[in-house]
Parts: sequence; structure tokens; C-alpha cells
Amino acid sequence: MNYLILDDLRFHAFHGVIPTENIVGGEYSVSLKIGYDFSKAAQSDDINDAINYAVICDLIKREMEQSSKLIENVAWRVQQAIVEAFPQIRTLETTVRKIHPPVPYQMAASAVELHYERG
Repeated sequence: MNYLILDDLRFHAFHGVIPTENIVGGEYSVSLKIGYDFSKAAQSDDINDAINYAVICDLIKREMEQSSKLIENVAWRVQQAIVEAFPQIRTLETTVRKIHPPVPYQMAASAVELHYERG
């Protein structure tokens, strides 16, 4: 399996169960590990034979702009949008991190990770 990795895309978004999170927002990070056969693209050097990660970034941005209470929901929506747009994807690992979540503890991030495998 070959992998395309998009690591640590940053967004300011308005997700959370605390009302102020929906007003002030917070910092989020999205990372993906996309499994697909890119041997044709590697040989042809043609974007039409590859997964265009600029399109993926636009899909993530669209989902990050839609407010959710839980990052689990954000990650699920991101993953669904990507696998629907790119049927050549065989596997997808999606990680969404909430940077410095509003808890009374020192924490760099809270995160969820989803794993998808096309049947």
C-alpha cells in the first residue's frame, strides 16, 4: 500500500460543548494518512492520476467551518467527505486534535483518530 500523508493542517474553528467555544473558537489540527495505489501517478507525473490534496484541504476546511459539539463528529464528517470524493482511497486514518482544550489541566491537545477501510 502507498500512502499520502497530510500532517497538521491548522484551523481556527468553533467546536465544543462549552458555549464560549462557539463564540471565541479554538485551534484545531487535522492529519490524514491516505492509503491508495499511486503507482500510476508516480510514473506519469500527472495530477489526474493522483489524489489532489488541495481538493482534500478544501473539503476539510468546509467541514471545519461547520460547528460541532464533539471532535468525534468533526472527524467523522471529514472522513466521510473525503472517502465520498475519492473512491480510489482504500484506507484512511483521520486525526482531529483540539489544541489546548479548555480544561483545568495542562494539556497540549485532545484528539480522536478514526480508521476507515473500504470493503
